[in-house]
Amino acid sequence: MNHVTEDHRITTWLKQTTGFWFTFYVAVSAFCLYTCIFALRKTFGVATYEGYQLWGVGYKVWMVIFQVVGYMLSKFIGIKVVSELGVHARAKGILLMASIASISWLLFAVTPNPYNLIFLFFNGLPLGMVWGMVFGYLEGRRFTEVLGASLSVSFIFSAGVAKTVGGFIMQDWGTSEFWMPFVAACLFFLPLLLFLWLLDKIPPPTGEDEKLRTKRRPMSGTERIKFAMNFLPGLILLILTYTMLTAFRDFRDNFSAEIWNSLGYGNKPGIFTTTEIPVTIVVLVVIGSLMMIKNNYRAMVVNHMIVFIGMVTVGLSTLAFEEKIISAPTWMVLIGMGLYFGYIQFNSIFFDRLIATFQYVSTVGFLIYLADSVGYLGSVSVLLFKEFGRKDVSWLDFFISGGYIMSVTGSILILLSLIYYHKKYQQWQTS
Repeated sequence: MNHVTEDHRITTWLKQTTGFWFTFYVAVSAFCLYTCIFALRKTFGVATYEGYQLWGVGYKVWMVIFQVVGYMLSKFIGIKVVSELGVHARAKGILLMASIASISWLLFAVTPNPYNLIFLFFNGLPLGMVWGMVFGYLEGRRFTEVLGASLSVSFIFSAGVAKTVGGFIMQDWGTSEFWMPFVAACLFFLPLLLFLWLLDKIPPPTGEDEKLRTKRRPMSGTERIKFAMNFLPGLILLILTYTMLTAFRDFRDNFSAEIWNSLGYGNKPGIFTTTEIPVTIVVLVVIGSLMMIKNNYRAMVVNHMIVFIGMVTVGLSTLAFEEKIISAPTWMVLIGMGLYFGYIQFNSIFFDRLIATFQYVSTVGFLIYLADSVGYLGSVSVLLFKEFGRKDVSWLDFFISGGYIMSVTGSILILLSLIYYHKKYQQWQTS
């Protein structure tokens, strides 16, 4: 009875409170929740698993491949599941997915290698659907920029925290690199339950939210096809842009330990967090400030330009690093800012503003998972190309080359997308 009363008290307070405190409550809950969830996936990245190979390929590479394949498949499944998921099923769905992912790390630890690789697949498979379930709480609100940015920057912050925690578990507790991911999962699971309970208390979007950002509802298969065909050229350009961002971001995240080793920072686990904190703050401020733009079309244009600026930043900072104008940590911070200016938007506010611009009754989850499914296919392809096509190239050199390619090609793609949606908006206004 007391539990029900407490639930009702929190929900009532959220309905009556000011915009600032509502936004603060939801942003902190979502940020902390996904930080815990992300740790269930990424702590293994701090270990190198040296000395273990399978068919001449490094063991960690196989771990990443198995996990990303599961994650990628989950995105294809999520196109249907997440876009059709009802409001009342979100919390149970998140808890189920997180539990499966955690148990997978236990089975990974107790199963001899290489047979334990299959559990990387079963770790990635459920976690790929969690993002859309969490973002479903945030979309379609007048404060979605701040809420979405707060949730999305947890990618950046939690990637560093997860690796730092994983590094300390191995160094200070003497835990093996095979048991470390499960130990970390146990540490993060209890706070995960708390923040999931808090987030599940928020009320649905108000009438004012729906007026400003268009009503959101689950989409049938026919509605998804109709939406995709209506914006097909623009969606192709955006998905290709996002695929490059995803592949580059995934490579940076999964093999940051190897990159930092090459840069001479291999024995400093704190470097993962210290370089990601400024990235988190800058990206949060820039993307969150877009809430000030009330006109949805204007905001969509600004979204495009921020992605473009991010692409250019990656290329110029990499050139500055190679010319020894900036240090390695500064370079990694600038790379992170440029990368996440685009990546964070695609996972939160970009598609939200797109839907609101054309007043299309739908759900962001469909578009995010459509882009993610192709994005992670690109990520797997890049990893396979590195191991079987450019195995002689170091992780650092491959990362530098990838930065240049993404910077140039991504800049062109996002500008073409901006031209397309500008013309589409003019046609929509006159129809």
